[in-house]
Amino acid sequence: MKIGIVCYPTYGGSGVVATELGKGLAYKGYDVHFITYSAPTRLDLFSENIHFHQVNIQKYPLFEYAPYELALTGKMVNVVKTEHLDLLHVHYAIPHASAAIAARQILATERIYIPVITTLHGTDISLVGKDESFAPVVAFSINQSDGVTAVSRYLQAETYQHFPISKHIEIIPNFVNLQRFKKLPKEHFKRAIAPHGEKLLVHASNFRKVKRIQDVIKIFALVKQEIAAKLLLVGDGPERAKAEHLCHEYKLYDDVRFLGKIEAIEEVYSIADLFLMPSETESFGLAALEAMACEVPIISSNAGGLPELNVQGVTGFMSDVGNIEEMAAQAIYVLDDANLPIFKKNALMHAQKFDMNLILPKYESFYKKVLELSKKVEKI
Repeated sequence: MKIGIVCYPTYGGSGVVATELGKGLAYKGYDVHFITYSAPTRLDLFSENIHFHQVNIQKYPLFEYAPYELALTGKMVNVVKTEHLDLLHVHYAIPHASAAIAARQILATERIYIPVITTLHGTDISLVGKDESFAPVVAFSINQSDGVTAVSRYLQAETYQHFPISKHIEIIPNFVNLQRFKKLPKEHFKRAIAPHGEKLLVHASNFRKVKRIQDVIKIFALVKQEIAAKLLLVGDGPERAKAEHLCHEYKLYDDVRFLGKIEAIEEVYSIADLFLMPSETESFGLAALEAMACEVPIISSNAGGLPELNVQGVTGFMSDVGNIEEMAAQAIYVLDDANLPIFKKNALMHAQKFDMNLILPKYESFYKKVLELSKKVEKI
């Protein structure tokens, strides 16, 4: 089977999931073609079954903004025809699904039918999609897709609640590659950062407002009053400057390290004792899952799809969004030497339920189902 995957190539969860999915499919012998504006950050271009097709965006004086969606549509048409793809799997309703539907219509004029599967990841529904400028396009793109998946029950419910959707939305959760995300022997790294045996807390995200980075700092400040600790912040984004300012204000800067974007993030998780995710909303919480696979328990909000991942009192704890004091108290409890080993073990055991080798067959089965239905559509 030849599969086209369209995603954002950045560090965000949707791009990571799409890339890991493509790599997993390629390993199983599928011919996988990535179509995007730059090579995804986790993509292995030296794999025999992985191909990358770059979308080139031309700038014209007539357009104030470069017409990426049109360029993407044209590229999809070209790749489907030249590579004889069997289906397109697009991640995000807009602009990827809308561009794919347009490409499918163009190809139909040449008697080529390409099924489109759309995976919803969160922001396309919870933030961008609710904008009245985009909402009709989001609903149309979902309804016109040959198959639709969502990464959590929460996201499925949100989509049905806010859009007039007639399509069945299949739930296929995010997954983790346990061959990569596992606790590694990095004690020398830990001793360099925490030379006096301090507990290491970590947060990883794109530092957008919804991630509540300032809450991470405030939780850490309360924890540090009771326990010797350090905080590692992985990622970058618009809220970083505010976070740095807050560290100075709380006189925490010597105990907080801003590590920026890191490719080998599993090495950071391998030395961490606790992961903080106090987000305003999360459709799933992929970063938390990857941390759990490295035996790191979670302190999170109870927003969005997080209750489907973080098991209260087992893999960590959840609190209402903004309840900094409770999150800090729960963190102190988990970090207690008598409790931490149990939470670490539980985190790993729960993460194993999301093993890529368990989730990948769900996508394969869904692909086959959609392809069978599309053959019936072609005959009509």
